[in-house]
Amino acid sequence: MSSQAIHHLAMLPAYAAAVTAVAVLVTDLVAARAAAVLTVAATGIVATAVAATATPAGIETLCTGDGCSYVTSAPAGLIVVTLCGLTLAVLAMSVPQLRRRDAVQPVGEYVFLLACALTGGVVLAYARDIVTIVVALETLTLPLYVLVSMTSRTDIDTAAAAAQRERTGAESSVSFLLVSVAASAVTLLGAALLYTATGYLHLDGWQQALTASTEPLAAVGVVLVIAGIAFKLAAVPLHAWAPGTYDGAPLPIAAYLSTASKLGGVAALTWVVTYGFAGASNVAGFALSVLSVASMTVGNLMALRQRRAVRLLAWSSVAQAGYLLVPLAVLAVADVSGSLMASARAATLGFAVFYVAIEAGAFSAVAALRPDGADGGELDDYLGALRHRPWATGCLVLALIGLAGLPPGFAGLFAKVTIMAPAAEAAPWLAVVVVVNAVIGLVYYLRFALVTARRGRFARPAPVSWWTAGVALSVAAVVVVLGFAPQLVLGFAAG
Repeated sequence: MSSQAIHHLAMLPAYAAAVTAVAVLVTDLVAARAAAVLTVAATGIVATAVAATATPAGIETLCTGDGCSYVTSAPAGLIVVTLCGLTLAVLAMSVPQLRRRDAVQPVGEYVFLLACALTGGVVLAYARDIVTIVVALETLTLPLYVLVSMTSRTDIDTAAAAAQRERTGAESSVSFLLVSVAASAVTLLGAALLYTATGYLHLDGWQQALTASTEPLAAVGVVLVIAGIAFKLAAVPLHAWAPGTYDGAPLPIAAYLSTASKLGGVAALTWVVTYGFAGASNVAGFALSVLSVASMTVGNLMALRQRRAVRLLAWSSVAQAGYLLVPLAVLAVADVSGSLMASARAATLGFAVFYVAIEAGAFSAVAALRPDGADGGELDDYLGALRHRPWATGCLVLALIGLAGLPPGFAGLFAKVTIMAPAAEAAPWLAVVVVVNAVIGLVYYLRFALVTARRGRFARPAPVSWWTAGVALSVAAVVVVLGFAPQLVLGFAAG
């Protein structure tokens, strides 16, 4: 039995993230002060991002004769840096609730769970075998079950309202858990079928074996793995958990679910389709095309009916999952040796980074317009927001326009262009579906934006926390920069 050599430099980002989680827990036990815990967490997250940028691409480690389980690359580094930025933003948005004397969230446990989720995302970015991918996905997701149920009370809450919010959070957490367990079981079943058909667990092994044979057992495995991982994107048909969970979770955790969790799912699906299912393009392409069209259509049509802000963003997230799957569907039917492979992969990851930045901007702006610890509220609660909170409303409108893919939200516009280019070349019919759904999306994005400009009595009982304000303005600045310099993302995404 031979041992696998470990390249510790390649593992440095994962080490940094794991050490951050442990350091947070120890700091909470020793110091028991929110400021100390938050400082240690922020330092560790920044160190993880620095380690990811300093790690050279192309290092392979944990290798056997069948392939390598851990491979560094420029796209993986981009994913890690983006995850670190999202975690820092969520941590900052949570500060007002975490530092309250009557806070429901225990600071140490809350931050520790966030750090654990980040660790799973970091490992996932570099994973190249199905066992590591599944374990990393579960490490990213498991802490979120608990975080979703950690609701907050505000000073304006009555006892009945606080109790109702706690029940809603618990119901959202259980719903999320049950669907996630089902999705994980589907993924593992698919992986087991593929192992039976090919004898491999590494993605490179799958690619070689599936190129030689795509027997029915392997085809079923391909479909099940894609469907199970698509749960992390809140893609149809495993999407029904998203609206209730997002709306029942604290706003910072809802933001993390709609960004970091989705980015992790995109990374996993990209690696699996790119490196594992290239030889089964007919099966993978059909499955991804069906998921993409269904997610876009269902998400947009359901978003048209929403009157609650977070539910609208949640159904929008389902639709965006469909857009995210477009380049992957093209990737699955493309010639794996051609230039379309690289452009489709870059489009997938590029769109994902643009999307999560804009989505984080939308949620941070909503948090800035709502009382600390409150949920997203109804759309009518934003009447008159532009007059009373112009800077926060401006951030929200910029995010909504970006999600719609309209100027001056150039980041969202470039995101749409990046997925349209490979689709128009390899699958024109899919590009037409994207255009039709993008037009439908304009209706509810612009409706939400126009609500903020209408006259109304906008109530904001307390000044905006400078932590939340800082996140909203910082993310808006990032979105603007990416809109004028998309090559900052696309260059790394192309690898």
